[in-house]
Amino acid sequence: MQITNQKKMAAQILKCGVNRVWVDPRYIDQVSGAVQKSDIRELIEEGLIKARPMQGTSRVRARKLAEQRSKGRRRGHGSRKGSSRARMPKKERWMRVIRSQRRTLKGMREDGTLQASEYRYYYRKAKGGSYRSIAHMKANMEVDGIQIGGEE
Repeated sequence: MQITNQKKMAAQILKCGVNRVWVDPRYIDQVSGAVQKSDIRELIEEGLIKARPMQGTSRVRARKLAEQRSKGRRRGHGSRKGSSRARMPKKERWMRVIRSQRRTLKGMREDGTLQASEYRYYYRKAKGGSYRSIAHMKANMEVDGIQIGGEE
């Protein structure tokens, strides 16, 4: 049974493409008997004809790739476009380092490892770029005689 014309009319009424029109397979003979747009409208109200939902692009694969990249995968030579400075600019690298150092310093001040004056001294040193990393900063503190917690 052909319902091509009915689908075309339904597509016009539903304001969608012909391929998005869904007809209940149990009632195809009833739909084929509909000749006018008013008949099609009634069938739409009854739920025998519907518009399928719009189909978007699935993000499943993209999320999986992003998760792998967050673990450090898929970042080899063949995947790179741009120099190392373009991929991680100096400023971003600096911000990452200095923020972690300042966070560590604040934590040490709050738990009493550092006095306010010592905190200020190391804060200024960090701002001046004296430390490569948190480990480097802590090593310098130990050289200066500051006891860092967690070492018994």
